[in-house]
This record gives sequence, structure tokens and C-alpha cells, in this order.
Amino acid sequence: MLVDFLALFLSLLPRELKLRNYVPEDRELKERQVPNAKPASVDEKVKDQLEAGKPEPIIEEVDLVNLAPRKPDWDLKRDVAKKLEKLEKRTQRAIAELIREKLKGNEDDLASAVGAVKQEDYDSE
Repeated sequence: MLVDFLALFLSLLPRELKLRNYVPEDRELKERQVPNAKPASVDEKVKDQLEAGKPEPIIEEVDLVNLAPRKPDWDLKRDVAKKLEKLEKRTQRAIAELIREKLKGNEDDLASAVGAVKQEDYDSE
């Protein structure tokens, strides 16, 4: 009964029935069963994609100086550099002024010390 119904049903269909997943028991339906498909070989496609995905070396030599990270306080040093220049000038002026004051106070002592040194140089020759 089921077989007759299927045969009638198949005769009414305008297109051919293809059975891919269903395993029929009837002889007529077994003829319409599509053989199992074999998967295509994808080895070559995968190899091509892997080769295309490999990056080519752009830089042959790497300069280690450019790769080294900056010190954490480099921006602070940059910002303070101008202020340090001003302070350095002021420090040099202050040192020069102190030396002048010391020389003014000790001119007599300095002259006698220089004279004594010159005398010793002439005596040792």
C-alpha cells in the first residue's frame, strides 16, 4: 500500500526525485538514489593559502637602537632642560662673583703668594 502510494506520488511529480539522504527499500526508489559524493581534495588549496599567508621579511637587518624603548623620564628631562640652562647660567655668574670677592679681599695675600711661588721656581733652577 505504501509502495503503491509512493509510485503514484512519483508519477504525479513533474521532475525527477533524487534521494540523497533517504535509503529506500523499494527497487524503483533505489534506482533514484544518488550515490554518496566523495569530498574534493583541498590539499592544494590549503597549501596555496598557507603560502600566501606567510609574510615576506621586509627588513633584513634590525637596528636595535631604534627598537630600544625610551627611558620613562625622557619627557621630564625635555621639559626641564630650558630651566636647567637658566640655572646653569646663574650658577656660573654666582661662582664668578664669589671668586672675584675672594680675590678682592685677598689681593695682598695673593700677590705675596704668587711672588713666593716665583721665587721658589727661580731658586730651584
